[in-house]
Amino acid sequence: MPFSIDIANVSKSFGKVKALNDVSVSVGKGELFGFIGPDGAGKTTLFRIVTTLLLPDKGKITVNGFDVEKDFKSIRKITGYMPGRFSLYMDLTVQENLNFYAGIFNTSVKENYGLIKDIYSQIEPFKNRRAGDLSGGMKQKLALSCALIHKPDILVLDEPTTGVDAVSRMEFWGILKKMKNYGITILVSTPYMSEASLCDKIALMQNGNLLSVATPDKVINDYPYKLFKIRTSSMQNLPGDIKSFGNIKSVYRFGDYIHFAVDGKSGFNERDLNRYLTETGYRNVELEKINPDIEDCFLELMDKEGL
Repeated sequence: MPFSIDIANVSKSFGKVKALNDVSVSVGKGELFGFIGPDGAGKTTLFRIVTTLLLPDKGKITVNGFDVEKDFKSIRKITGYMPGRFSLYMDLTVQENLNFYAGIFNTSVKENYGLIKDIYSQIEPFKNRRAGDLSGGMKQKLALSCALIHKPDILVLDEPTTGVDAVSRMEFWGILKKMKNYGITILVSTPYMSEASLCDKIALMQNGNLLSVATPDKVINDYPYKLFKIRTSSMQNLPGDIKSFGNIKSVYRFGDYIHFAVDGKSGFNERDLNRYLTETGYRNVELEKINPDIEDCFLELMDKEGL
């Protein structure tokens, strides 16, 4: 598979803070590639380097064969960028913002309307409304329309679904799936682990480090332990008591439950744990073996890397 974006050994620091630490990853042409991680993982810094808004301290990035340092003008012509914060002109109307961005790239809304039709048609009834008066979901659609209006080869979206409702989030991912039909390579970052499965491939990031680069299914299949969820009538001291049982690899809170992992070769027995907890004073113990999801895998990789 030819690569649209090749990131090789990239590092970036801001003072004493290491934002990116020797990051290497390649994105195939036409892929929907997700960078998954919490705030401070380095996603935004990496995206700003890819879009030529920052220079790396070390390493090299090419976008469709163009070097981010030497060929930044060429990269900007073929890239659409939607930053994490809404950055369009609040005092301009929806239509005025779109015309402005089309003009920057010497094109017109009419010329590329087919590309943005599915998105823009949802906000077109409000084309005379100022951008600052739009809802979060409508701002999101306007920003995406402006990023696409020049028909870019690469689309870079920095946490586009943060701060919008669940329905708008799913609508947005549906739009991204359609964008792939145009052959556009899409980079998207998100702190939501649940969105990882919607990508063709993902990079899990924490503290400027890459923990894993693979398909979502492979990340899950590579999880090395047996995983259980548990809850009881009393949860406060449960993590510590599970650790005290022995042969437990990790324990962490997960919503209303606690998840814990055990080595498959350790001889762990569910009935023994149930008996131990009952003797310790716990009641209404609900214990179930489960399959890991991306968040479970992310936490295991963090433990493995000591992050």
